[in-house]
Amino acid sequence: MNKKKIELEVLYVTCSQERAGAYAMILGEVNGKRQLPIIIGTAEAQAIMLEIKGIEPSRPLTHSLFSSVLQALGISMIQAVIHHVENGIFYAYIYLKSTNAILRVDSRTSDAVALAMRMTAPIYTYEDILATESFTEDTCRQTTEENRTRTLMDEDLDTLNAAMEKAIETENYEYAAQIRDEIKKRKAT
Repeated sequence: MNKKKIELEVLYVTCSQERAGAYAMILGEVNGKRQLPIIIGTAEAQAIMLEIKGIEPSRPLTHSLFSSVLQALGISMIQAVIHHVENGIFYAYIYLKSTNAILRVDSRTSDAVALAMRMTAPIYTYEDILATESFTEDTCRQTTEENRTRTLMDEDLDTLNAAMEKAIETENYEYAAQIRDEIKKRKAT
């Protein structure tokens, strides 16, 4: 079975909305709009953020150390491939090349990405994974708007007025207009 691979790049790392103390690494489709969120730990988030920002710590951290050891042994990294997802957990392989062998090594996705960034290797996933697990900015924005609208419909007029004042105060005029419209709709009925 030959599945289509899609190249990804690290867009950013942010605090996870789902799990306290965890982070979400957002991988973006190269030449595309889809984004793949993956929950990662603190150490991996730190390693990836340092690489994104181009910060070199005074002493090598784990991923940098491993990268240095591989290079000293004459081993290069061909690619990282996110090959499977199950119950929100992503699984990855690291493909390494020595002078006389190509090795496939099982890895946590966050470690595979952190290592690929240091060894300038591409990151891939399969089309079916991206199709089922990704989102686009437009989808995310639409979901946020739908949630806001649903929330507005559940609030009383006093709460809506206070929320509109807060939205104006923070210069979130688009949200203030939505609240205003909801207030007008209620007063009309």
